[in-house]
Amino acid sequence: MALLGAIEGGGTKFVLAVCDEDMKIVDRQSIPTEDGEKTLDAVIAYFDQFEDIKAIGIAMFGPIDINPESKTYGRVLDTPKRGWSGYDFLGRMKAWRDIPYYWTTDVNGAAWAEYKTGAVKENQSMVYLTIGTGVGAGIINRGHFLTGCGHPEAGHIMIQKHPKDDYKGHCPFHQDHCLEGLAAGPAMAERWGMTAKELPDDHIAWEIEADYLAQAAVDFTVILRPDKIIFGGGVPHRENLLPMVRKAFADKFRNYLATPDFDDYIVPVSTGDNAGIIGCFYLAQAKLAEEN
Repeated sequence: MALLGAIEGGGTKFVLAVCDEDMKIVDRQSIPTEDGEKTLDAVIAYFDQFEDIKAIGIAMFGPIDINPESKTYGRVLDTPKRGWSGYDFLGRMKAWRDIPYYWTTDVNGAAWAEYKTGAVKENQSMVYLTIGTGVGAGIINRGHFLTGCGHPEAGHIMIQKHPKDDYKGHCPFHQDHCLEGLAAGPAMAERWGMTAKELPDDHIAWEIEADYLAQAAVDFTVILRPDKIIFGGGVPHRENLLPMVRKAFADKFRNYLATPDFDDYIVPVSTGDNAGIIGCFYLAQAKLAEEN
């Protein structure tokens, strides 16, 4: 039986999975993220159990080099995550087994799941924003990821500070000037002394968070004109947040351009916690078809 593999590499844990030709998950396991070498030892030990894997999709935390023309393609770039800067992830996997690999970012993996089977399966373009430990974006137009010399670092767009927010910012590069520095999960926890999961619905934190996410939605709308903007990650799990984002978006956007109804335009992830591995399976399938 031909199998496909998925590697969803996160800063805290890796999710590893295998599916059959019908995209039915055969096996799934989580392992803790250690340094590059120890983590890949565990990844390879997992996939050693399956002899019939034909291709693997890899959605990896970044920054990573996704430019096939680059000398460092397949490597993790400079990162504060100890033991990962410069690590040749793709090289290690190819040395283990020479099969097709689709190498992309963690947020692209989740975005692809939404594009193939989720909220965007009837549309052509989307921006998928994940708001969690960091902020990242997967941008898809007509079946292709938006890339240039590297993947978009959309979490670091510049943001206007909310007048009620005196937080110094969490981003070591941009402090309180970028989206990630103001709106990521660690920024919320540091600012309020509570995680997003712990904050009550009526806390001012949500007004401020909605303002920042709405600013991002306006920016991506006017630049990219996507069919949908999808919010994933731990912070948008709170059901009170997206209605506030839609309202703040309306206040800022002022009907400047035609968009779908906001309830259908700014939406939550529909593939849930399986988004990353589902996307990896479909990307592995596409890579296998391309190389055959």
